[in-house]
Amino acid sequence: MIPYIRAFPVRYGEAEPVSPLIRRVTARNPGPFTFTGTGTYIVGRDGPGATVAVIDPGPADDAHLAALLTALDGQTVSHILVTHTHRDHAPLSRPLAAATGAIILAAAPVSRPHDTAVAIEEDDDDDFRPDRILADGEVVTGDGWTLETLATPGHASNHLAFVLCEENALFSGDHVMGWSTTVVAPPDGDMVAYMKSLDAVIARDFATLWPTHGAPVTDPGPFLRAYRDHRLGREAQILARLAAGDRTVAAMVPVLYASVDERLWPAASLSVLAHLIKLVAEGRVVAEPQATLTASYRPA
Repeated sequence: MIPYIRAFPVRYGEAEPVSPLIRRVTARNPGPFTFTGTGTYIVGRDGPGATVAVIDPGPADDAHLAALLTALDGQTVSHILVTHTHRDHAPLSRPLAAATGAIILAAAPVSRPHDTAVAIEEDDDDDFRPDRILADGEVVTGDGWTLETLATPGHASNHLAFVLCEENALFSGDHVMGWSTTVVAPPDGDMVAYMKSLDAVIARDFATLWPTHGAPVTDPGPFLRAYRDHRLGREAQILARLAAGDRTVAAMVPVLYASVDERLWPAASLSVLAHLIKLVAEGRVVAEPQATLTASYRPA
């Protein structure tokens, strides 16, 4: 079982010091995909004249922008880093950059088709354009802080996480969250890439994970192993449903996600599809005519 962390009191609009080099300001955009809201991180010393970085500015929200600017008063923002281009992470980056003079850093935007048959909340910000593209392993430095880029595709093909080297901590975006598993939704989400990225995070042995939504994970080793086991367990459950005679994603989701909020079932169906695409690629499942939400599946 994943040891979820769901007790998370929130003080919206306030800059909360959460470590010697990190403050968090939470946007008031709670929901089934954002939990209590988007947590924007300010990295660096908290004091007049300090140079800081901002990670995941959040949604287009004037009140959140005002809260960030209040927290940043008297400081220089050198960099705005974005984990990925979903609308609960990226849109406020440009207004924040305009107000602070910072440059925006992220992976290259992706052009992906919108699946109008399945609506999920966290769609892409199609207007997002970084000032500079970050590569895996690239380092950004500032006033007493060092951020290393760690490519973590899977939830999104352009998902990045950021290592705060001074604290052996990882800003994990949506790749790993304490309150829930992340959505891996084709066509941009990829379960093979996600599992490889998860292994890469496990191998680094971080002291703390700071997701963009919810509480930090302060004992990452057992949590990440349980997170990985959950995915492998879900894969086994899908194979069991196929063996029991289920042939479609629509037939599997109500059984596999019986205890989950039904508002999340459309996203869950995409997660099941991501597993099935992986299983088809591995030759363990056959899709007719091809691996889609409406295809018929059977064991190979």
